[in-house]
Amino acid sequence: MDGRIQLRIPFPNCCTEFLHSHLEGKADSSRGSHKRKEKWKRAHLQFCVFLLIFLGFGLVSGKKWDGVVVTQADYQALNALKHEFVDFRGVLSSWNDSGAGACSGWAGIKCVNGQVIAIQLPWKGLGGRISEKIGQLQALRRLSLHDNVLVGPVPTSLGFLPHLRGVYLFNNRLAGSIPPSIGNCLLLQTLDLSNNQLTGIIPPTLANSTRLYRLNLSFNGISGSIPMSLSQAPSLTFLALQHNNISGSIPASLSNLTMLEELNLSHNQIAGSIPDELGRLSRLNSLDLSNNAISGGFPESLSKLSSLVTLSLRNNNLESQIPESIEKLGNLSVLDLSNNKFKGQIPDSIGNITSITSLHLSENNLTGEIPISLVKLQNLSSFDVSYNNLSGIVPSVLARKFNSSSFVGNVQLCGYSSSTPCPSPEPETRPSPSQGPPKHHLRRELSTKDIILIAAGALLVVLLILCCVLICCLIRKKAASKAKTSKNGGGLVTSRSAKPAAAVGERTNQERK
Repeated sequence: MDGRIQLRIPFPNCCTEFLHSHLEGKADSSRGSHKRKEKWKRAHLQFCVFLLIFLGFGLVSGKKWDGVVVTQADYQALNALKHEFVDFRGVLSSWNDSGAGACSGWAGIKCVNGQVIAIQLPWKGLGGRISEKIGQLQALRRLSLHDNVLVGPVPTSLGFLPHLRGVYLFNNRLAGSIPPSIGNCLLLQTLDLSNNQLTGIIPPTLANSTRLYRLNLSFNGISGSIPMSLSQAPSLTFLALQHNNISGSIPASLSNLTMLEELNLSHNQIAGSIPDELGRLSRLNSLDLSNNAISGGFPESLSKLSSLVTLSLRNNNLESQIPESIEKLGNLSVLDLSNNKFKGQIPDSIGNITSITSLHLSENNLTGEIPISLVKLQNLSSFDVSYNNLSGIVPSVLARKFNSSSFVGNVQLCGYSSSTPCPSPEPETRPSPSQGPPKHHLRRELSTKDIILIAAGALLVVLLILCCVLICCLIRKKAASKAKTSKNGGGLVTSRSAKPAAAVGERTNQERK
């Protein structure tokens, strides 16, 4: 009647009950012919033996079988699939009979009432293509061929499968565009075509699958904009479109996806600003808009996402200040705002988000000091504020916990390594009680230049003193030398001049005589 033989009687009494019931129906039309009756008995006895063989095979192989032989249409579809596949490892060697054992012994095949409801052959090294004949498997609910080396397009005939619920074709080499016909699968819940070589646009018709809760088209070459119609998929909880060539802006209508828990649009060419409406996604726990061309500021509305665990906006053109209201993200674990144009100070309120494990604010235009409140983040294991315009002293707890690469690129920041010491503060003098309250004087911290100048001046003074001492010593030595010379020279002159004087005296005396 429908191309299949139904055997609904449980083992082991199946042969007896089947023969009894079947012969009873035939007996009405052949009650007068004993010979014909014996012929039917032999035929059905042979069939029972055949049935026992198949049931025994099912028990030995450990595969559950409902006792119904696969339909002719499904058998033809499976044969077409086998013909298109390239079985490098021989995993389809069991697909080798007339189809009677397709539901009980064929690898990766699961049936109900003789119809194939699941094809599950992941990680089997299968190559080749997926045959369009797969559209004949009208009862198919799950197609799992991920992590193989399949090529060619995604079959358009998948759109002819009214009961299809899950399509898992990720990690293959499929090419071409996503068939719009998949939108005809109204019961579709999961569509994962990630990590292939797909191009073209995201079909707007996917929104017709109103039960779709997981859509992953990441790591392909998909272009165009995000269809506005996707906001009409009320069950969508996971939307991953990262690592494509998607352009345009983020549709504000995505805020209608009130069940959405994860949104990843990173590594695309998305421009425009972040819609304030995204703050309505109260169930969102992961938002990744990194590596795009998004501009504007950090919407205050994002602080309403109290379920958010991961927020990455890195490598965009975002500016303005980081709002103090960010502390409302009480479940946040990862905050990455690096490589933007954020300015102003790091909000002190970030220190109140005690669940943070990773905080990256590098390559912005942030100013001021690193808030001491960040010391309270005991779970912080990854921290980077490098290449900003920060100044002041790095809190000692952070300086000890993270290496200098987390702080470099801030000229006025000190205390995070031995090569960036901070100047010592002047000691405080405590006034005596009689002096009354201390007077407040304006103090200026000495810079490195001031210290060098003072040291140079002191050295110069020391050198001058040494020069004076040396000169004095030389003068005294010279004076002593002259005095000694004068003493020796004077005695010699006196002895010489005494002789002429005596001679003159003797002549004078002689004349007088």
